[in-house]
Amino acid sequence: MSNPFTLYGMQASLYTGKVRAYMRRNHIPVIERGAGHPEYTTNILPELGRFIIPAIVTPKGDIVQDGTDILDYFENEGLGREPLYPNDPVMKAVAYLFELFGNEGLLRPAMHYRWNFDDENLDFIKVSFSDVFPAHFDAAGRAAMFDHASGRMRKAAQAFGVFPENYALIETSYTEFLSLLNTHLSENYFLLGNAPTIADYGLFNPLYAHLARDPKPAHLMKTTAPYIWNWVERMNRPEFLEEHTIDNPPQKMFDGNGLPETLLALMNYISQEYLPEILAHIDFANNSLTKQEGALASTEKPMDRVIGFAEFQWRGQDLKTAVMLYRFYLLQRLQDHFEASNANDQSSISKLFRSTNLEGLLMSRTNKRVIRENHLEAWAI
Repeated sequence: MSNPFTLYGMQASLYTGKVRAYMRRNHIPVIERGAGHPEYTTNILPELGRFIIPAIVTPKGDIVQDGTDILDYFENEGLGREPLYPNDPVMKAVAYLFELFGNEGLLRPAMHYRWNFDDENLDFIKVSFSDVFPAHFDAAGRAAMFDHASGRMRKAAQAFGVFPENYALIETSYTEFLSLLNTHLSENYFLLGNAPTIADYGLFNPLYAHLARDPKPAHLMKTTAPYIWNWVERMNRPEFLEEHTIDNPPQKMFDGNGLPETLLALMNYISQEYLPEILAHIDFANNSLTKQEGALASTEKPMDRVIGFAEFQWRGQDLKTAVMLYRFYLLQRLQDHFEASNANDQSSISKLFRSTNLEGLLMSRTNKRVIRENHLEAWAI
């Protein structure tokens, strides 16, 4: 292997999965190391300023952190064999929507199905976490480190709104999503046609590492949503596969005209499942910025990823979840694309998002932009 990249991540990591899948599908040479590798602690962690994955080291020695930033780096370097972003402006907006929802809107089922089924999952998860443990740790040290890490993740699940009183509702919501996506993928190889885009990679984050690998949700996916399981495998394949499993092969890629009802149904699902949450987070952030009276955080030191908690109505319940700048960073990608589009394309995007009750994502924004600088998220000064 000549001039490979190095990927630092974790088999069980939600956000590592899409980088690995992209590199596989695009035949990018890579050596993967767990975040427990000594070079991560010695070389990567001091550069990043916080323990966070995934991160890559390029053949030139540059470090790029964050799954979305890494995929954009590959695209900008001309390393993608499959275009990451649709050419059609309307479909590009849809792709950004699903990137946001996949990254952030499916965290409740991802965390619930990982951490609330110990009888089925725990032994498997312990093995999956082993690649972040330093190699010199003995069995007792590894057990203690797992207990610490899993304890933090169980608390994080609550930050995303996972509590015993709404376990059943989370499962109902996720079952609905599985049904909608499975129906769509029964007629389409990928979300927007016959090639993966950033929309697929966004959804792949939770639908692979948590929901297709961990035993409890993997069984649910295989037995109730087999087309999604097929898609997960398809996303992870480095080889080109000529498939004959769909009776009506999809068109090459969708454009903004005549979108299938199955895709519109998924967009409507997002409007019910995630729109109230992200709008509440925007309101919280703007109120916080007003109270700060211009004293904005800089990127000179790491910010806590969670800047507070916002309350909203979710499926008839009051729910409070963690507000994170990273979500606004992803939302900006959709909004920036919309603003940069010409008047005709803006009209088409608005019409589609209005018809699926998602126009609020185009209009509602934080009073300050979120930037990523020195591998950190912060308000722009």
